[in-house]
Amino acid sequence: MPEISRFLGIIITMYFNEHNPPHFHARYGDYRAEIAIETLSIMAGSLPPRVLGLVMEWAALHRQELLEDWELARRQVELKRIPPLE
Repeated sequence: MPEISRFLGIIITMYFNEHNPPHFHARYGDYRAEIAIETLSIMAGSLPPRVLGLVMEWAALHRQELLEDWELARRQVELKRIPPLE
């Protein structure tokens, strides 16, 4: 599972050849969540409210890059790193 970004203890990953809809995985300690890229809604799991807000802010800023990485992952090509939230 390639890591595409890391910030403030949050790890963002994407799996190769994953099921639709386009989404990414966010980990923070023992918390895990799958988040849809287009709607920025949680598909599975949970994150603490403050962490979820940071992840959503980051994802909104990088939605196009996330969609590009999704297409790369579907083709099983190396994913591009996405800058962290600053």
